[in-house]
Amino acid sequence: MGKIKKIGVLTSGGDAPGMNAAIRSVVRTCSYYNVECIGVYQGYQGLIEGQFEKLNARSVSNIISRGGTILKSARSLEFKTIEGRKKAFDNFKEEGLDGLIVVGGDGSFTGAMLFQKEHGVPVIGIPGTIDNDIFGSDLTLGYDTAMNTVVDAIDKIRDTASSHNRLFFIEVMGRDAGFIALNTGIAGGAEEILIPEENLGLDRLVESLKVSSRSGKSSSIVVVAEGEKSGKNVFELAEYVEDNFEEYEVKVSVLGHMQRGGSPTVVDRVLASRLGVAAVEGLLDGQSNVMVGVINNKVKRTPLERAIKEHNEIDSELLRVADIMSV
Repeated sequence: MGKIKKIGVLTSGGDAPGMNAAIRSVVRTCSYYNVECIGVYQGYQGLIEGQFEKLNARSVSNIISRGGTILKSARSLEFKTIEGRKKAFDNFKEEGLDGLIVVGGDGSFTGAMLFQKEHGVPVIGIPGTIDNDIFGSDLTLGYDTAMNTVVDAIDKIRDTASSHNRLFFIEVMGRDAGFIALNTGIAGGAEEILIPEENLGLDRLVESLKVSSRSGKSSSIVVVAEGEKSGKNVFELAEYVEDNFEEYEVKVSVLGHMQRGGSPTVVDRVLASRLGVAAVEGLLDGQSNVMVGVINNKVKRTPLERAIKEHNEIDSELLRVADIMSV
């Protein structure tokens, strides 16, 4: 499509702390290279409806510390259709855009890949999801902030658990991946950590808790990823344990969407700044259909297809550490 003179940026899918820092980085990198930057509101739906606004270095002042996304986010069913993507492309052309940066997860990247394939639009993805399940980056935007939010909650819940000899099941986000649960469980001193990748089983869970009780523990914390398969849900887990474990009063705390909010940590702010620069420079270098990420503290580019199809794997060493720490 020739020289890149005008770049669009949108956020898509679930919001994550650090998305605003990424928007800021994209806009200011564009300003640095004298490239016009257009913010697209409401994700892909905004492309379809032509919700565009010109952004400059001053229009993104003071957003690096804010959670959520100033560009808003929406899941667009219409963009999943060929007709919807054609509408989006017509608006893309009419606005005079030469490239698109998409901040989101695997669903957002699937849309970007289809958009590029059908209409030749140069696209680059920035991984923004608290689950940290996108292949091609050691960390995704929002993951570190979400973990800090969860650990803070675990610390507070442990105070009441120890005061009343209670067993708390704490459900954290992670429908398909246990990164948040595993890391926060270790950091929060959980007695058990249940993740989708490792099916502990109900009987083994009860036996493990009994061992903890016999060792002198007067309270317990079990961190559960929402996609864990031992029971239908965390409430069923709690009920089963309560029926088989009279020593404790069992409580459930579902942290829910509070994990998505809050001011991003230093890690997320720096990561977002680095990836925003890398995304703009990638488009200016003629790259497309890739995601920018950080691996071993170096910026790397991964084809969107790989980022979507492959997934980061749980560190077996962390599983071993969690087992040792639970004695």
